[in-house]
Amino acid sequence: MTASLLLLVFEARWPAHAQVDSREGIALQNQIYQLRQDLKALEDQSARGGSRAPAYNPPAPQYGGSDIVAQLLTRVDALEDQVRQLRGRIDETQNQLQRQNDDLNKRIDDLAFQVNPQGNNPPPANEPAAGPPPRALPSQALPATPPPAARSSGPRTPEIALQEGNAALHRRDYQAAEAAAREVLANRTSPRAYDAQLLLAQALSGERQYAQAAIAYDDAYNRSRKGTHAQDALVGLANSLAAINEKKAACDTLTRLRTEFTQPRADIRDSEAVISQKAACR
Repeated sequence: MTASLLLLVFEARWPAHAQVDSREGIALQNQIYQLRQDLKALEDQSARGGSRAPAYNPPAPQYGGSDIVAQLLTRVDALEDQVRQLRGRIDETQNQLQRQNDDLNKRIDDLAFQVNPQGNNPPPANEPAAGPPPRALPSQALPATPPPAARSSGPRTPEIALQEGNAALHRRDYQAAEAAAREVLANRTSPRAYDAQLLLAQALSGERQYAQAAIAYDDAYNRSRKGTHAQDALVGLANSLAAINEKKAACDTLTRLRTEFTQPRADIRDSEAVISQKAACR
């Protein structure tokens, strides 16, 4: 088989779309690119009748040109097999993650229906349970609630409501924090609804209403899956699910967290380790 014919065979067997976006895949692509260069060098050499060797380390002189071609074909076959295996592992991993996400979303929907069959926002709890407050974000470290005399007589702006709600969260007044969050969320078009959704989830978690907190954290995550609160929402969701003994769903949530945020914040990593141990994740 001539070098020209081999190049055509190689092009036919290795379509341009067979690329894999991973370190292993990129390494294979580099090897294939080198093979392309080697085959092109053989073709040029054959056309000129010259003796310049290709870029790769040639075999022993006693082998002829057909042996070189056979070795290149063997390398192509090996690389193609590696790429097929790699693509299979990637597809399997993606399918597994998709199944986990589907199961998790279904569990959250079922949980939402169990908590509130009518689909309305649940009323605030009357008796919040004592417990450690949810950890607030650094951006939520706001000044204390201003005294009544300093407040305006008109309705609170979303910013003031959130400020006072976060201050209430810090002092473990979870009912006040929840009320402030719901006040902002009552206006569905409020630009601060995203922040209010996380505050609501944290307040419900502080009240130990973990089923409702899980739904609120899931809503916060779905409002902006790459937003500033996305990591906190996933950690809060996993913690809430673990608290109601939904351990598999909690572990699936942590898997989603690790998949979507490969370099999480340090405090997120610490929380993830604690929740993973509590939920007995593998």
